[in-house]
Amino acid sequence: MRNSEISESIVRAWRRCRQSLAKFGPLTGATLVLVPAAAWADALPTPAMVGPLTSNPNPISFDVGPFGNIYVGGVLSGFGLAQNSTYPGDHGTRWDFSNAQVVVQKASGLVQFYVQAGQYDILSLATPTVSSSYFTDHAFGLLAQAYIKLAPSDNLSVEIGKLPTLIGDEDTFSFQNPQMERGLLWDQTNAQTRGVQVNYAVGPVALNLSWNDGYYSDRFNSISGLLAWSINSADTLAFLGAGDAGKSATSTFITPLLQNNQQIYDLMYTHTEGPWMVQPYLQYSHVPTDPTIGIDSSSETQSAAVLVNYNINPNWNLAGRVEYIGTSGGLNLLEGPGSRAWSVTITPTFQYKVFFVRGEASYVGAGHTTPFETSLGANGTKTDQLRALIETGVLF
Repeated sequence: MRNSEISESIVRAWRRCRQSLAKFGPLTGATLVLVPAAAWADALPTPAMVGPLTSNPNPISFDVGPFGNIYVGGVLSGFGLAQNSTYPGDHGTRWDFSNAQVVVQKASGLVQFYVQAGQYDILSLATPTVSSSYFTDHAFGLLAQAYIKLAPSDNLSVEIGKLPTLIGDEDTFSFQNPQMERGLLWDQTNAQTRGVQVNYAVGPVALNLSWNDGYYSDRFNSISGLLAWSINSADTLAFLGAGDAGKSATSTFITPLLQNNQQIYDLMYTHTEGPWMVQPYLQYSHVPTDPTIGIDSSSETQSAAVLVNYNINPNWNLAGRVEYIGTSGGLNLLEGPGSRAWSVTITPTFQYKVFFVRGEASYVGAGHTTPFETSLGANGTKTDQLRALIETGVLF
């Protein structure tokens, strides 16, 4: 999904992102060339995109001789949002950039690199919204992702830098996913990390192992691993486990103290058939007691979700997501200790060449909430939220 070429194809098949890609020979051309769509699909597996949005099939490519081809692409998109049950300081309506990012990468040869830079906003269910400038400044900075990749063989590679996380069944940025907003289960995961990741693939099995700083804590004491098995052309099963080898008292906008010290596990399955993709998955997390860093009790989450995509035709897609998350213990991992929540999200998408537009309607309901500890409502006392969104842009 985010790793070596073979690992990419296996896990991206699990995510239904360009299955069974044909292999092409080395890319050639003048100093500035436009690459055919098929070559783009094979040569540029990053950024990972589940669909229905697809990358520009004719990216700019610079041939730098023995160093190979360097590709330049990106995304420029904006959104409008209307919601009820707003958090104090939030707004009932908002418009902003969702992505204003440029991607520069070299995706072949022994030494490769990936750089994704610019402004972005990451919306997630039942959480306050902030401006894209605030989010960018307080999250990962203008240099959102950047890493060097060494690929000594087709089935082995090593990456080091600011990396996409292995955790969860949704990617970080809106253009990578069927939905504009990240889900309730995603809220328990990290978006990306800084660290080192080893990727190995053999036959239908891919293994990714990472040593990193967890929830962007800048303390390198977290381990995560993803094992994916491509059962056949239609079915893939994957298991993820992550946890800390140490502890961290870091607590920032992007690094929640409790989740940064938790263990988390995902069991993910994908089935594709014709225009359909169905992705059920289970998630479990556990935060252990550690008074030395301010965690005075333990808590757990138990979650389940189903993501569905239906390709109506080459231009239109309809995506849906249903989720449930329950918590137990004395810590606030959701909307108060022992709270639970569920969500429904519907997202129709239209894409013509590099242009796209999509709408979204989402509903979140919560139960067993603790007043003034939730993010719903001006006084933290609401138990549901409705949102309507529209996003449009270009993938260049």
